[in-house]
Amino acid sequence: MRLASLALTALLAACGAQTETPAPMSTEPSPLEAPPPPVLRVATYNVSLHGAAEGDLLRRLEAGDANARKVAATIQHLRPDLLLLNEFDHDVAHAAADRFQRDYLEVSQDGQAPIQYPYRFLAPVNTGVSSGLDLNRDGKVSLPEDGWGFGQYPGQYGMLVLSRHPIDVAAVRTFQLFPWSAMPDALAPVLPETGEAWYPPEVWAGMRLSSKSHWDVPVDTPLGRVHFLVSHPTPPVFDGPEDRNGRRNHDEIRFWAEYVSGQPRDWIVDDGGRRGGLDPAARFVIAGDQNADPEDGDSVDHAIRQLLEHPRVLRHDPPSSRGAALASAERGGVNLQQRGDPAHDTGAFSPRTGNLRIDYVLPSLGFEYAGGGVFWPLPGETGADWIEASDHRPVWIDLRSAPR
Repeated sequence: MRLASLALTALLAACGAQTETPAPMSTEPSPLEAPPPPVLRVATYNVSLHGAAEGDLLRRLEAGDANARKVAATIQHLRPDLLLLNEFDHDVAHAAADRFQRDYLEVSQDGQAPIQYPYRFLAPVNTGVSSGLDLNRDGKVSLPEDGWGFGQYPGQYGMLVLSRHPIDVAAVRTFQLFPWSAMPDALAPVLPETGEAWYPPEVWAGMRLSSKSHWDVPVDTPLGRVHFLVSHPTPPVFDGPEDRNGRRNHDEIRFWAEYVSGQPRDWIVDDGGRRGGLDPAARFVIAGDQNADPEDGDSVDHAIRQLLEHPRVLRHDPPSSRGAALASAERGGVNLQQRGDPAHDTGAFSPRTGNLRIDYVLPSLGFEYAGGGVFWPLPGETGADWIEASDHRPVWIDLRSAPR
């Protein structure tokens, strides 16, 4: 429980214990040894690189943004092979992504070695795209709350996939337009006092499930083809008794649980019109800021357990850090009343919310877990000042192919 973990963390910190993020495992074999099996490092990081207005992120990157440098230093330190960035603004010309890669990742930051990602995927998202409908029932149609996803302008809080290995762009499936009502037994929000549907029938019919988008990005890695399943569900808060955001968060997470079920799912239709979920034989990694903690917070029915307990998701110890546990102890308050292990937290939020585990990298069966962690350094360790760039911390795992 939290109190025991906090005591252990405090003892380790008092003893001056240090932790460093392990490098991806690779060794030079002797002439008589077989080469070590390849390891794939996969990470997710909500980088909070979004602007206050359209084009703002690009202008900041062009001027030299301190937080972007800290984010880049963190990525250079962790050196993932496959990486999802949440909350990276999308623009049609991909100018912000170009600038971030060229001027930040490919340039040494704070003594870290530059890193190149020859392959990437990014696409439009629902945030800031006006629905033309009164989704929040305030009598007017306006952004940010009446967008298909909460946002002031199209592309705010977007997603960016970076890869050291080839992406089969022609085989990518996106689900930006998928209607929430097409999901069987969808948790449509209702007013609890009357049972009245929050969305009128004509609105519910067009309401999109994904607050940003859901992407299936096939990547050809040294371990074979990996389907990188990425998303960023809405936070389950900032609503009313109808719990429209909590219910949407639950079903955004449920979408991946259904997609990887291996069962016929003809109701799943991607933006290109292709039906069905993922091939039962395919291996995958689900990644992203899921905005749901398995023990604490405001998610509906511990929504993330739909993935953590899924029969096709590999069981392994949750990524952790001593920095997270120490931060929980130092902030106190609601953190001391939570049930989850604070060492598993991936973000530091408001005093009411506390620190939570909401960012995940979840591999499928067919992989062997070779290590992982949450990058949350203790004070004085490498990167302790970089993490101020975002209220989230990167989560990374190392994978090998499971023995047949």
